[in-house]
Amino acid sequence: MADRLTDKHIQHLYWRAGFGISSKTLKSIRAHSKKEIIDQIFDHSISNSPLSMNFDILSKNQKDLSTEERKKLRKLRRTKMHELNLLWFKQLTTTNEVLREKMTLFFHDHFSVRLKTPRACIHLNNVIRKHALGNFGEMLMQVSKSPAMLLFLNNRQNRKNHPNENFAREVMELFTLGRDNGYTETDIKEAARAFTGWNFNKEGDFVFRQKHHDFESKTIFGKTGNFKGEDVIKMLLSKKQTARYITEKVYQYFVSPNSNNEHIEELTTVFYNSNYDIKVLLKAIFKSDWFYNSENIGSKIKSPIELLVGLSRTFNIKYDNPKVLLYLQRKLNQTLFFPPNVAGWPGGKTWIDNSTLMLRLKLTSILLNNGVIEWNEKGDMPENMIIQQKNYNKIRSQIQKKVKATPNWNSFLGTLEQKDRAKLIDFMLQPKVSNGAKKVLSNLDSTNTKNFVIELLSLPEYQLC
Repeated sequence: MADRLTDKHIQHLYWRAGFGISSKTLKSIRAHSKKEIIDQIFDHSISNSPLSMNFDILSKNQKDLSTEERKKLRKLRRTKMHELNLLWFKQLTTTNEVLREKMTLFFHDHFSVRLKTPRACIHLNNVIRKHALGNFGEMLMQVSKSPAMLLFLNNRQNRKNHPNENFAREVMELFTLGRDNGYTETDIKEAARAFTGWNFNKEGDFVFRQKHHDFESKTIFGKTGNFKGEDVIKMLLSKKQTARYITEKVYQYFVSPNSNNEHIEELTTVFYNSNYDIKVLLKAIFKSDWFYNSENIGSKIKSPIELLVGLSRTFNIKYDNPKVLLYLQRKLNQTLFFPPNVAGWPGGKTWIDNSTLMLRLKLTSILLNNGVIEWNEKGDMPENMIIQQKNYNKIRSQIQKKVKATPNWNSFLGTLEQKDRAKLIDFMLQPKVSNGAKKVLSNLDSTNTKNFVIELLSLPEYQLC
């Protein structure tokens, strides 16, 4: 293992383990060894800061409410869901526990839940955060027993006389083994019987309702017995395919969307033999030499949240009306706590389409130029951008009205070590810059650092990390 990391390697590590690195932090750690830098990232995430909100206003019993009062309660729930979104976004942009939040974001997608019940959603988010750098098996058990998952996948309706297969199917297909990997339809049906009786009380605590549970013998994965839900989860964890499935998802999220089977098999064994210790898996990735290979640097398209959080952290952006973040998340197709379905966000190239590309490219100008878009294209626009331009124009006026963002330019510029063109490009962008981008940049006035940075981050290369 090489003992020292280059600046580019450190930036790569910080984009994968978080949302980028400041010039000040880079300067303070570049002399450290690879092990010291990695250990420091984990040390900063030892503590756990759960999200906290007051839901007393939502505690009324719906049965006692009039139609109008129920309508108001639904509106209050929507408001609380918006507040929860912004609360987490703020934590993502301000926390020192960056790796823990990055892993919480990863598992927020893995254990996707789409509900209008803020109390259940914040509970699940905090369960994930608590175990994000701990044991995957413990996380899986607690997530499976959470009100959010029991509600979303209909396990409250899963009773011995009328079994509901939703949770049993998704726990195998999406949470552990992967689609069509080592289970049959019979396994799903039998496992559903094992999960009967799983429920929660009005306080949100898990309860096992014996009268709803099927105590008859079941055959799951070739084993026969009077199995309960906990037994099924233990069976799933005993299968190395579960370790392989989780490892590959982690690899594609933290290393590259292009899987390397040899590396994944090595990591799978490490993860499985550690009894599913997430921290052990991540350290094996970050401490490897291949993690820092050039083909992995700048190989990932940033998710909308990574893009927004990265900009917000880099420039310490303050939003006059934080609700604009809900608007931008929606327009960029990733709203926290609102995945498209139980499979989560597809990610990768699906982040970029006709409706999001121009907004992504203009986002830097929107957020760093006081929320006003200077519609002044430099050079000719490529023909394949015309359609995106038209789509962008449709929402341009709305964005101008809505976005009032104030970046801390003094702080950003004051901590920059180097302000010459080449070093700025290398610091702000992860992938190598294309010839077309070099041509655009060569025509810019690099003596105006602020404008140069805005133009630099408006390049397609900034969409990658």
